[in-house]
Amino acid sequence: MLTTTVVGSYPQPRWLLNHEVLTSNAVPRIRMREMWRVAEPYLEEAQDDAVRLAVRDMERAGIDIVTDGEQRRESYFNQFATALDGLDLDRPGTAINRRGKPQQVPRVVGPIARARPVLTRDARFLRSVTARRIKVTIPGPFTMTQLAQDDYYGDAEKLAMAYAAAVNAEVRELEPLVDVIQLDEPYMQAQPDKARAYAVPAIDRALAGLRKTTVVHLCFGYAFAVKDKPSGYSFLPELDRCTADQISIEAAQPGLDLSVLAALPTKTIVLGVLDLGAPEAEQAAVVARRVCQALEHAMPERLVIAPDCGMKHLSRDLALAKLRAMVAGVRLVAGHSTASRG
Repeated sequence: MLTTTVVGSYPQPRWLLNHEVLTSNAVPRIRMREMWRVAEPYLEEAQDDAVRLAVRDMERAGIDIVTDGEQRRESYFNQFATALDGLDLDRPGTAINRRGKPQQVPRVVGPIARARPVLTRDARFLRSVTARRIKVTIPGPFTMTQLAQDDYYGDAEKLAMAYAAAVNAEVRELEPLVDVIQLDEPYMQAQPDKARAYAVPAIDRALAGLRKTTVVHLCFGYAFAVKDKPSGYSFLPELDRCTADQISIEAAQPGLDLSVLAALPTKTIVLGVLDLGAPEAEQAAVVARRVCQALEHAMPERLVIAPDCGMKHLSRDLALAKLRAMVAGVRLVAGHSTASRG
């Protein structure tokens, strides 16, 4: 039986988050308190309840490795990236996002450092509400470097390594609480030349000393914003040299030629098989066909099955239906394999 997981985010309830504000803004890189519908004194309790709902949906769907759905985050990026020392959050900087538009980002004015735990309480809570394996996600050092205005280091590689050290301090504390640690690194795909210069050393520094399963996720962007995705990755074979155990990629919406899996011979592949731009849930047979295409290029023990990307921008009903289809498709593949052996 192939293992199933999610990439990270899951839809946040509309009583918790203002989806109109969410969809009208680019992925926030600084804090955006106006997204939340719940007043500050009650927000953490409301987010706890949202985590319970997200986890129950994943369990109902049959997902093996769950997350907290990133219910406490305005984006995959800004919860951790704005919690570090060395930033002026009152006077943000500007960087160009992957769509070529200027966007407010953290401004680096001193040494980047992680002075306090950021996700530890979240991980402990997730561990308390499920008996399943759990995964925590955190923005990677390369992506944080691309989405910062550096007014201190004057050298992107030095900034990336400082971010990597901060990430490492965080994930070392998280490791005893979780089963899987994932770095989100979408900007390696968006900035491949810069990634070739220093992304792999930064990833290795961020993951140094860990024994639990580690993942690096890269993608083309949320499906609601990026409709026409490239059919191939501009930065992928290079990741076979990094220390992460698994590489997470999206394959369904871009129609990825899965022969590319041969470029990662030493890694387990977290394979995206759900097109999050499709307005309806896939049929189980469609998922099974996508999985079988991957099995032509990788042994089952080297595959983990997942959605293409985070599910934040879907309705909850659609997200649950897609996860159920994904698990049903995996079971179809497993049943066919068992029948073939019989």
